Amino acid sequence: MTEWHFATAYERIADTIGDQAALISGDQTSTWTEYDDKSARIANILHQHGLGTDSKVGIYLHNSNEYLEAHHGIMKLRACPINVNYRYQEEELIYLLNNADAEAIIFQSAYAQRIEAIKDRLDQVKCFIQVADQTDNSLINGALDYESVIKSADPMARIERKASDLYMLYTGGTTGMPKGVMYANGEHCAGLAAFGATLGIKPVESVNDLPAAISQARDLNMLPRGMICCPLMHGTGIWIGAMISHLAGGAAITVDKLGLDPHLLWSEVQRHGATFMTIVGDAFARPLLNALEEASLKQTPYNLSSLGLIISSGVMWSQEVKDGLLAQHEMTLIDAIGSSEGGMGSSVSTRGTSSKTAKFELSPGVQVFTDDNQVVQPGSGDMGMIATQSAMRGYYKDQEKTLETVREIAGNRWVFPGDYATVEADGRINLLGRGSMCINTAGEKVFPEEVEEVVKRHAHTEDCLVVGMPDPRFGERIVAVVSRTNDDLSDTALIEHCRELLAGFKLPKQIIFVDLVQRAANGKADYQWAKQTAEAALAQ
Repeated sequence: MTEWHFATAYERIADTIGDQAALISGDQTSTWTEYDDKSARIANILHQHGLGTDSKVGIYLHNSNEYLEAHHGIMKLRACPINVNYRYQEEELIYLLNNADAEAIIFQSAYAQRIEAIKDRLDQVKCFIQVADQTDNSLINGALDYESVIKSADPMARIERKASDLYMLYTGGTTGMPKGVMYANGEHCAGLAAFGATLGIKPVESVNDLPAAISQARDLNMLPRGMICCPLMHGTGIWIGAMISHLAGGAAITVDKLGLDPHLLWSEVQRHGATFMTIVGDAFARPLLNALEEASLKQTPYNLSSLGLIISSGVMWSQEVKDGLLAQHEMTLIDAIGSSEGGMGSSVSTRGTSSKTAKFELSPGVQVFTDDNQVVQPGSGDMGMIATQSAMRGYYKDQEKTLETVREIAGNRWVFPGDYATVEADGRINLLGRGSMCINTAGEKVFPEEVEEVVKRHAHTEDCLVVGMPDPRFGERIVAVVSRTNDDLSDTALIEHCRELLAGFKLPKQIIFVDLVQRAANGKADYQWAKQTAEAALAQ
């Protein structure tokens, strides 16, 4: 039986619904046949440059059809795509590409001079492919033009692949240098394919069963169209936005404009008939809600009749924003908790049943363990760390970090991404936050995420990050960096608001108001910035 593998699955789908849309970016649409053909040509180009099984290829691109063509083409070769953060500067790029043992890089013209400056310091890169954009498209020395070389190349013949082939996602996390999270390609593919049931696709046991399920979805006019609001260079964008959509036979919709433009996103949802959206928590959801409300006030509402689902992952999604979105349009909201190391649980909200923020149903194969490896009993009030039996193998070239994260308990292999939770009597978990960011104040542990969500529940706050600052009495004191929608909101009023919802030791001791709370491009918290901002404010 053919083994699960992303490239093999996509080939099966292309053979089944070749005339259906697979990639949409602005005015450019590629069918599944065109998508698979271009990717096969990319695979052949890489093969001609000496790449093969387990070779690593950096993708240094904005959201675009080319990003996904490259991603698929690399996996066709049984090679491993490496996501490159387009915000990285020269030293970060050198570290990432050398740490990953990259042998090729596919990069955007906007970053050509940056690649030119470092290319001699890249230890193993022997193939540079440059993708034209709106900037100066002069090729750097030794680079191949993406479109030209694809047109001249033959498609690589299809090959047999192994489910054990390496797939990897580099993650920066909240601290430290980027690290490669390794997966077994086939196991990861099968796990994401199972999510297709949420999109209305019949569950399948084997990659060979995909054609029948995809054919049925096409005949029922249920092939999804996923609007990817977050960067493909991060796990939420590539996994939930693109791969889940593709494994359901759907089209991945992207915009190539950097930065969050909520009106543009809603316009593209309307224009292309998107059936679901992928976002990252309030950093995306709140501006999207504001845009809907603005359009309604102007009596020019967006046509969202096609949209049935919004999926968020990676950052908490506040209840108030969920309720606001549901008031604007009837749909399902899925708030998933997970990390690069694996998925852990989810909560579902509709107009009829709205789930409380930070309350999640555990996914199959997920448990909460105490520090002494005992399962946390529901209703006990004990805190533990969430563990998942994901397809993660470990961290690339980091055995020490792998041993910290991947453990064996009672003969079973568990992955501990680092998130803490308590377990309610009904089996749901109450997510507390990431242990690495935990604040120790007067002997008590406080998770920033819990305080942040309470601060954001105030009617006049926009966003918030909470950090611990040195304190001679308490060890650390809690400081909140907050952006507000009303300048009349005072620190005293905000602390009093928190007092109604939090224990005294969890209250922010100080509030620092800023014009904008800085986050990464994927919406995740930038705690380093928050800490520096707090330090600067408190030093005055």
